[in-house]
Amino acid sequence: MHIAEELTLPCQPRVLALLMRELLSDMPNLRRVNQLFGGDPVLAAQLMECANASAYQMQGLVRGIPQAITLLGDRQLRALLKKAQTGMTLRARPGLDMVQFVRVSHASAKLARSLAGLTGLDASAAYVAALLHGIGQVFMHQTQPERVAALNVETSVWDPRRPRLEVRHWGYSANSTTAALLRQWNLPADVIAAVKAMEAPMETAQFDPMAGVLHLAVWCSRVKHCGWSERTVADAFPVDVALALGVDVDVVLQQDAADWSQSLY
Repeated sequence: MHIAEELTLPCQPRVLALLMRELLSDMPNLRRVNQLFGGDPVLAAQLMECANASAYQMQGLVRGIPQAITLLGDRQLRALLKKAQTGMTLRARPGLDMVQFVRVSHASAKLARSLAGLTGLDASAAYVAALLHGIGQVFMHQTQPERVAALNVETSVWDPRRPRLEVRHWGYSANSTTAALLRQWNLPADVIAAVKAMEAPMETAQFDPMAGVLHLAVWCSRVKHCGWSERTVADAFPVDVALALGVDVDVVLQQDAADWSQSLY
C-alpha cells in the first residue's frame, strides 16, 4: 500500500475562515481555536503533523490538539492555515460525502473522549485518533476512485461492516490506510497502533484499551449515522469489547453524541 508523500485534503472553508479570523485578532481565544481545530479532521491532521515534525523535536510525542496549539503558537498556526488554503478548491471525488465524513468523525471523537474518561485513558489522544480515523477513506476516494466506487455499490462507506468488506476485497482497509498516514505524519506510536487495531481489537495478541475505545466510539457513531434500529444495534453491539474495557453496554449507548443538526461546510 503506497502512501503519497504529499496529499492535499479538503477542509471545511468556514472553519478555515473562522480560525484565520480568530488568529489574526489581537487576543486569540485559544479555547475557540481548540474547538475549531477539533471540529475539522483535515485541519486537525495538519495540525498534528506539524506539531510532530522534526523541526520541533517532538516527533511522536504530541498527543492532543491543545498540546499542539500551545507548541506551535499563533504565528506557526497562521502559516499552517495559509498552507491549508491551497486545498480550498479541492473536493473529494464522487462517492464520498464530505459533510458525512466530518459528522461521523466528529461524533466518533466526542464519544471516544467520553469513553476514554470512563476507562482512565488519555482523552485528548482518544479524541484525535477517532477524529482522524476516517482520513483513509478520503485518501482512497481521491487515489483509487474506481476501486472504491465498486465497493460503494455493496455497502455504505460508513457502515460498521465496511472495513471487513474492504479487507476481503483489497487485502487491507481504509483504517489501515489511516494508520499508514498517521505514521508518515509522526503521530505517537500508540495512537497509530490503536487506529490500526481498532476494527478488531479482540483479535490482537494483547488487548489494547485505546483500540477498544476507538472501536466502540466509531461503531456507535456509524450505526447512528446509518440509522440502524434499536433492535439491530442491540443485537450487533460489540459486547466483548465493552466487557474487555469494563464498561456497561447501556453506559456506552447513552453517551452524548455530537450535534449533527448543523454543518460547518
